[in-house]
Amino acid sequence: MFQLAKYIEPDFTEERFVKAPNCQLVLAPHAKAAPKGFHATSIFPEYFKIDGQWYLAKDSRMDAVPVWDEKSKKVHVVEFRNIREGDLVVVGRTEDASEGIYVHDNCWTKEEEDSARNTFAFRQSRSRETSFTYDYETLIELLKYEKAHGGYVVWVLGPACSFDVEARRVMSELIANGYCQALLAGNALATHDLEGAYLGTALGCDIRNQRLHEMGHYNHLDTINAINTYGSIPEFIEKEGIDDGIICSCVKNNVPFVLNGSIRDDGPLPEVYEHTYVGQDTIRSHVRKATTVIGMATVLHTIATGNMTPTYRVLEDGTIRPVYFYMVDTSEFAANKLGDRGSLSAKGIVTNVQDFMRNLAAGLDL
Repeated sequence: MFQLAKYIEPDFTEERFVKAPNCQLVLAPHAKAAPKGFHATSIFPEYFKIDGQWYLAKDSRMDAVPVWDEKSKKVHVVEFRNIREGDLVVVGRTEDASEGIYVHDNCWTKEEEDSARNTFAFRQSRSRETSFTYDYETLIELLKYEKAHGGYVVWVLGPACSFDVEARRVMSELIANGYCQALLAGNALATHDLEGAYLGTALGCDIRNQRLHEMGHYNHLDTINAINTYGSIPEFIEKEGIDDGIICSCVKNNVPFVLNGSIRDDGPLPEVYEHTYVGQDTIRSHVRKATTVIGMATVLHTIATGNMTPTYRVLEDGTIRPVYFYMVDTSEFAANKLGDRGSLSAKGIVTNVQDFMRNLAAGLDL
């Protein structure tokens, strides 16, 4: 039976916390600018001593700025672009409570440690040679747990997820069966997934047998043009009778999808966010609720999401639980990139999306 790691609260009766000074609060000199010596947040839970009391930043992210709201008595973590002139910004760069700032990095109950601790050991990295069987078993049990306990699972997908008919089917089933609460992607994933439903191809190649269709290089452009003619993806799905695929499953099951644009986009589709920061805010609106994040075959989108995702989530009842993060890619570098963040939850799985989806499908009976 899957169990969440339990949160270990700091013992604020310890002398270092009792004797710690209040953290320093300094007015922001300008909009989008913090005072000198500002504190930058990490992926870990962070506490700030204000008026003799320790406050947790409940909704955090890395590389942002803690701002004290006197009215609500809360610490808000905001991006630099969202700092307002006169905001009370936390100043200080120690993390051990000596300046009223405490970064709580060792905060989870650990699984039983291996008895063998060797200075020299083989196969300690996560590579093509790594055994991922246990990772699949754990992830499958985690997804079942999230579904049963009202978790918020966010998937971050690259276009390769739409190139194979079975990968598309499994992702569609995951959405339909409650294992996905939000989907984050770019213009390409949606375009090629809808191309697959509309014309049976992805970038002109058949999604079943990979054969190139005659003049198939027009197919994704014809798909974009048809969708833009209808004015929206849902309207296109309804009027063209589309009944399969990832985006179709999102629309039919009322699962939100966030599509962010890039310089190289064709079209783009009507729902694509063309303004980077509007798209970033929309991503973070889902990250704020995420309890598990799974990124597949998209380095940039997954890292962008990872930079907005802390290692913890404060639930409505005040419970603090871990946020689990997986990155799936054929490249060892890409799969391990978020693991380098030092997160308890960021794990890389080195494989292609078709095999990954097939393993999930078997474990979840999809």
